[in-house]
Amino acid sequence: MSIFRSMLLLFSMLCAASTPVLAGQVDINTADAGTLASAIDGVGERKAQAIVEYRQTNGPFTSVNELASVKGIGMKTVENNRDSLSVGAPAN
Repeated sequence: MSIFRSMLLLFSMLCAASTPVLAGQVDINTADAGTLASAIDGVGERKAQAIVEYRQTNGPFTSVNELASVKGIGMKTVENNRDSLSVGAPAN
């Protein structure tokens, strides 16, 4: 296999692996800080870590609106990202 074909295959695999985050909703109860920072417009690494810490301290989110309870995240951020966020069942 040529180097070009190998690189093309690797690129295709990377694109396919990232598609669920880009195309689907992100579960704010299970996503890690890096995923949250990438998926939520207006949220960087620091706020994403605050989301994870809030979840660990207070338990799983019961609605996307509850995300506004995290310090530094307001309802405007929630509204701007509502379509890309979900609240799934917490893992056991």
